[in-house]
Amino acid sequence: MTFASRMTRCPRPFDADHGRDGRAAAPWADGAIADLIEGAAGSSPYLKSLVEKETDWLQTALNDPESALETLYSDLRDGAPDKRATDLRQGKRRIALLSGLADLAGVWPLETVTGTLSDFADLSVQLALEATIGAEIKRGKLPGATEDDIAAAGGMVALAMGKMGAGELNYSSDIDLICLFDEGRFDPDDYHEARASFIRATRKMSSMLSEMTGEGYVFRTDLRLRPDPAVTPVCMAMEAAERYYESVGRTWERAAYIKARPAAGDIAAGQQFLKTLTPFVWRRHLDFAAIQDAHDMRLRIRKHKGLGGPITLPGHNMKLGRGGIREIEFFTQTQQIIAGGRDPDLRLRGTVESLRVLAKKQWIPEALAATLTQNYRAHREVEHRVQMIHDAQTHLLPNSDEGFARLSCLMDMDIKTLQGDIHARLEETHAATEGFFRPDAGAASCPPDALDFGGDVLARWPTYPALRSARAVAIFDRLKPDILSRLQKAARPEEALVAFDGFLSGLPAGVQLFSLFEANPQLIDLLVDIVATSPDLARYLSRNAQVFDAVIVGDFFAEWPGCDALRAALDDVLAREGDYERCLDAARRWGKEWHFRAGVHLLRGLITPEEAAAQYADVAEASLAALWPIVVAEFSRRHGAPPGKGAVVLGMGSLGALRLHARSDLDVIVIYDADGVEESNGKKSLSARPYYARLTQALVAAITAPMAEGRLYEMDMRLRPSGNQGPVATAFSAFREYQQSQAWVWEHMALTRARPVAGDTDLGDAVEAFRRSLLSGRTTPEDGLRELAEMRARISAAKGTGSPWDPKVGRGRLQEIELLAQTGALLSEEVPRGTDEGLRAAAGAGLFPKADAEELCDTYRWLWALQIGARLVSDGPFDPETAGGGAVDFLLRLSGETSTDALAQHMAERTEAAGRIIDRALGQETAP
Repeated sequence: MTFASRMTRCPRPFDADHGRDGRAAAPWADGAIADLIEGAAGSSPYLKSLVEKETDWLQTALNDPESALETLYSDLRDGAPDKRATDLRQGKRRIALLSGLADLAGVWPLETVTGTLSDFADLSVQLALEATIGAEIKRGKLPGATEDDIAAAGGMVALAMGKMGAGELNYSSDIDLICLFDEGRFDPDDYHEARASFIRATRKMSSMLSEMTGEGYVFRTDLRLRPDPAVTPVCMAMEAAERYYESVGRTWERAAYIKARPAAGDIAAGQQFLKTLTPFVWRRHLDFAAIQDAHDMRLRIRKHKGLGGPITLPGHNMKLGRGGIREIEFFTQTQQIIAGGRDPDLRLRGTVESLRVLAKKQWIPEALAATLTQNYRAHREVEHRVQMIHDAQTHLLPNSDEGFARLSCLMDMDIKTLQGDIHARLEETHAATEGFFRPDAGAASCPPDALDFGGDVLARWPTYPALRSARAVAIFDRLKPDILSRLQKAARPEEALVAFDGFLSGLPAGVQLFSLFEANPQLIDLLVDIVATSPDLARYLSRNAQVFDAVIVGDFFAEWPGCDALRAALDDVLAREGDYERCLDAARRWGKEWHFRAGVHLLRGLITPEEAAAQYADVAEASLAALWPIVVAEFSRRHGAPPGKGAVVLGMGSLGALRLHARSDLDVIVIYDADGVEESNGKKSLSARPYYARLTQALVAAITAPMAEGRLYEMDMRLRPSGNQGPVATAFSAFREYQQSQAWVWEHMALTRARPVAGDTDLGDAVEAFRRSLLSGRTTPEDGLRELAEMRARISAAKGTGSPWDPKVGRGRLQEIELLAQTGALLSEEVPRGTDEGLRAAAGAGLFPKADAEELCDTYRWLWALQIGARLVSDGPFDPETAGGGAVDFLLRLSGETSTDALAQHMAERTEAAGRIIDRALGQETAP
């Protein structure tokens, strides 16, 4: 397609004489092209001058503008370094002319226009650096560098910031650069000489681009975004820059680095530098405190520029004024800063692209993203036309009717329509973003009776660590009326207040969490629910407040994803971490969030106790499965790959049966198959047995070690062959021999719940096949009942009758019912893991009637509801006399009872009935 056939609009000449002059300068043009040149030249003196200077080149370029760009870039690269300043200025004229005409004619969309300007800026900086660094190298001023180092600027990189970094340069934009050099390339003795050389080259590069000559200029170059520009040189060592950002980097600098991009010089070194800044730019947790920072920055800009008044079009700043481009950019970047630490998909440079992904990830409504995108593009087009009139770095709308008449001609609109459209878009943008940036706008007023609520408790709050900064106090003061009001509405307000006090006193810091609550008031309701139910859980939250982040992401209340999806999600999280310890901490953060989700869903009645049990087990299995290859890879770095077929982790007990609660330990066995390989092949090789023993210990440490994010789980390996006396990892051959000839019946009972949860899949399949073959119909009813009776007696002797409120230990309670189910599993050809299936298998083998099996199943589920509920709200044994009223209410809801007396009576009746069923099965029933 020709340029003319792609045209969708055409400017009108504001000055007819200038338009005719422009047309006359291009006698080769006819038809739509001639009209375009006449309209552009008649409304833009700058474009008129470019047509007159570059008419011959333009004639050819308009035949195929994209090919013309490629040829222009190639010619610039091939040009002589001593002519580079002149060549780049000619290139700038041609780029400005072609992109201006393509923009005005609608041949290129906005993104192509800004992308073309940005690409030329990249090339200009690269070629200018090659010339100035090349001169330093040829003079022998850059230690150790040769001409081969010129393309990579001798280890220096120019980071494009702002619109250049995002590929969004405007028509008359300056370029913001941060210039750094890789000090690691130089010996310490050569550091100062290299530094001086880079500083000289940077200054000359900047001058080559920005100096106005008879040929014009290339780009005004701004180097002031570097760290502390008043005292630092124009080119800094990367290490010094890293130290600055780690120690005193500010929120605006974090926002600036969203768009940062290595544009010229040593691109690889620049990419590595940006990677090291990832923790600075992208916080691990949701960062709603950035909203206030951005709000304050906007206010400072408005005050400094005098832009705080209402929107009036004459002289309005399309970039910094109300409803302007910067408000859309601030809104977008702040949303990215809030959530980009959790979601790398949000770490984009382009404004339009970022808005699209923010909407896709449900951080902003799709309609809002569409509105801001449309207005952003429209604002940028107005900005371009204002700038292309005189090639002025301005963002101001005209101050006169004549100025608006000229602008309307460039945009081929009548004045009233143009002004109405601009004003409407500015107002719409301001309305859409202002509420987001005013966290204090919705501050609640304090209910009158809240002033007298919990006065003694409230008096302690100013002394807590979370309220030691003025900023934290300011945010909390806005939140406090709402918090007190909601606490007063709790079923037991005084208890809820005391529990909230425990939560607040344990917080190590407050700004981030309080900002999270302020931006998401629904979290206060959730917090009040939690503290009113469980002071113990409130204390846990004060130490792990980051789990609230999970509530804000879009899928917190979605359907449970299942173990496979959880494993894939954790794999993605771990793949983004840089080293082993960061992987372990990331797994802990991830696990806590999913634990929190399961607990909240149970607390709020969104899932049943049975569903919660499976969800806790899914999180545990996903954690083990994802961490196992990480542990293996770390261990293999020193000792080589696992010898033979590898190892498999068997989940035992409640993990194997998919029935965990909030505080469950993980029972596991590790089985390996060296397959005849005697030792590993690594820097520090090990024979197979110690290799797998130490690998297992590494796994246990990875799960249980207290780190910055705490522990992931406690682990118990006492169910392995020979218990604590046996090796922590067992060879598959030894495992088979032990289970076939030495294992006790209780060990076979435990094995009925075993399930591969991590490690080598093929070995896991082999172990599972052996398990089923070993246990299928393993015992007779008589032998099974005899073993069950002995185990029941041993447990009773060791633990007594248990607490009246303990659902697990005691006559007719969870542990006894599980043992009976495991006995049934050994009698079955199917070897079921589940308690219900095991009980029904026992009934099928004639141990008791089917009706008794169903009654035991019901009792087990009822007791499990109490167990999982009690372990959610309390770290110790549950006792209604000492538990808070909210915790008691929660357990009553789970049990379906109306009072603790009714609950106690029902528990006694149910467990006694279950005990009698077990007695009858064992032949131990006594006459009433």
